[in-house]
Amino acid sequence: MMKTKVWFVTGASKGLGLSLVKKLLAEGYRVAATSRNADDLQQAVGAGPDTFLPLAMDLVDERNVEQGIRQAAAHFGRLDVIVNNAGYGLAGALEELSDAEARGNFDINVFGSLNVIRKALPILRGQQSGHIFNVSSIGGFIGTFPGFGIYCATKFAVQGFTESLATEVKPFGIHATIVSPGYFRTSFLSNASLNVTQHEIAEYRNVREAQSVHQHSYNGNQPGDPEKAAEVIIAVAEQQEPPLHLFLGADAYDLAVAKISSIQKDMEHVRALATATGF
Repeated sequence: MMKTKVWFVTGASKGLGLSLVKKLLAEGYRVAATSRNADDLQQAVGAGPDTFLPLAMDLVDERNVEQGIRQAAAHFGRLDVIVNNAGYGLAGALEELSDAEARGNFDINVFGSLNVIRKALPILRGQQSGHIFNVSSIGGFIGTFPGFGIYCATKFAVQGFTESLATEVKPFGIHATIVSPGYFRTSFLSNASLNVTQHEIAEYRNVREAQSVHQHSYNGNQPGDPEKAAEVIIAVAEQQEPPLHLFLGADAYDLAVAKISSIQKDMEHVRALATATGF
């Protein structure tokens, strides 16, 4: 049975994005999805033009993003759910990573999402409805991962601007949700999705150890099932009052609870001192 909502998903040629697109199509939704290569995306998904529109998109090119969103809206007549899923990981200590490496990660993970949001919102505002999912990470809520500081910073940025976005667009009947997955069994930790600094400093043994664990121990053994993650996102999109924060996976929940507890402990430790600051 054909569902009424039209979805627009970035970074859909692999990982969570591909799982989400396939699940949406299987459940009867219409989907426009982006990747750097539309032919590869079409081959990976295999659906026809009545329900699926593959788009080649350069997320850092505003004109290209606007063109793709307009094409999707014209093809299906509307857009209802925007999923900013495109992004990549970056490993390296803050001292090791170059300015170009750091800015490149921000360009895709942060500014690419902002480009999509800016170009999609006129359509959603015109409809007085819609839902924007911005895929962050548990690393956007807790940053204590040696060697992943810049990646975490990009995802912290996603968390921050989505909280503001949710308040800004609420009067237009538009929802915003931050998706914070834990470890899901996708290609995220493979060489194709995880960039590594070109300037390693020997003294950062803890960074190399964390990097090795992620690339060789976690990769392929992540506890999360991306198919089930896709089901959760779809279910939340159908809720009348969806949450602002959507943590995905038991590991994400455990890490979030630990972070909240740590913050509370730090606050109590210096409460008397830190609150005695008024005139």
